[in-house]
Order: sequence, then structure tokens, then C-alpha cells
Amino acid sequence: MTSVKIIIRLSVLAILTLFSCTKSSVTPSTSTVPDVYKKIYGVTDVYVDGDYIVIKSTGLPDHKSPYYQSTQWSNLYEAYNGTNANWSQNPNKISSFTYTFKIPKNPAVASSHAATPLGAIGVSLNGVPFYNQYAGPNQPLTNEINSFDQYDGHPQQQGAYHYHAEPFYLTAQKGESSLLGFLLDGFPVYGPFENGTAISNSNLDAYHGHTAATADYPSGIYHYHTTSAAPYINGNGFYGTPGTVSQ
Repeated sequence: MTSVKIIIRLSVLAILTLFSCTKSSVTPSTSTVPDVYKKIYGVTDVYVDGDYIVIKSTGLPDHKSPYYQSTQWSNLYEAYNGTNANWSQNPNKISSFTYTFKIPKNPAVASSHAATPLGAIGVSLNGVPFYNQYAGPNQPLTNEINSFDQYDGHPQQQGAYHYHAEPFYLTAQKGESSLLGFLLDGFPVYGPFENGTAISNSNLDAYHGHTAATADYPSGIYHYHTTSAAPYINGNGFYGTPGTVSQ
């Protein structure tokens, strides 16, 4: 009888231990994500992995676009109704991807500033990637700008929709001084205004940013701003050390 009681007690202890381990393993992945990153609403997942924030996204814009025509998201099609008299739709159509952005949780200025690559250099609040100021290797956006839709984005040849400049949909929804997203080095991107004042390139450094307090960082942080003139979002490379992005 004594041996039976011991076995029962050990079995109960094992069940309780298993329950305790199982319960702790289902803690939501967002529980340790800084609140500012929770503002990125166009994600399939966001979590902390060591010293990095991992953001997963399909890259699909949540606003309408002429580039949704003849896709499975054709309900989001909208003919161009912007202000560019030279607008010309490119032949590409929006596609979905499986982006994984891995950016530093605690960004810091880099000792050597890496140039931004072609392709995704950051992620906006709606999960759409930011691209740099070039249409190709050191090629300005002079002609490519004419294919930007009414929200200032367009898809490239494989269908990856992106913003080279101010994402008009986000600044219309969130405000022109609001947080718009993050570059791969972990530093935030803000709109073209700060404290009610328009920001121009002359207010920014060579990387298209400066250090100041923001609503999200009242103690101050280095951050980028979008402007209407080149380089639009980022200048001569990343201010900090970039993480990675895959699609």
C-alpha cells in the first residue's frame, strides 16, 4: 500500500510539473516587445529574439492602389487620383511576401556607416518596406517617381510594393509628425514635421536624421525624417548598425 501511495504522489507531482511548464511556455511572444514596436500594426508577428526585434510582414499595403488591379486583392484597386500630371503606371502588380525584419532592440551609432542596399532598408507601420533614394545602383528616382501611386508607393518587378519617400497614407492617418516605422538599424522614421515645424534637408545630417525628443522617445533619440526632396528618407547610409531582412 505504501508503494502505491508513493507512485500516486509521484504521478501527481509529474502532472503538476508538466502543467507548470506548459503554462509558462504559452506566454504571448509580444509580452516583452517595447510598446513603440506594437505601433507597427501591419504584421503577422512581432517578438524579441535576444538583442533584436523580429517583425514579420506580408508587405501588402492596407490602402488602395492602381497596382492592385487584376490581383487576388482587386477589391483594393483604385485608379490613380494623385497630383502628378506625369504619372505613368508601371507594368508590375502587387504581390505578397514573407518578410522577416530583424533589427536591433537598442540601436546605437555605428563606428562605420554602412551604405543602404537596394531593396528593403526598413519597415513602415503598415508592414510595407522602405527603400532608399535610388532606382538602381546610384541612379536617382527622377523618372521612377512618375510611377508612384497616390500614396507614394509602387511595386518592383517581382511585385514587392514599397515606399522610397513619405508614405502619404500613413501621414494622413497618423499625422505628419508621427512615427512611420523603423530602418534596419533600429532608429525610427518620422514624418516631415516636428513640433509643428516643417523639416527640410537643411535640418538633418548626412544620414537624413537628427537627435531630438519625440512623442515616443521623450528623453530624445536619433531618428530619421521624411522630406519632399532627395534623399527623402535616408541619406549617406545607416546611422546605426543594420540588422537583416529576408523575404
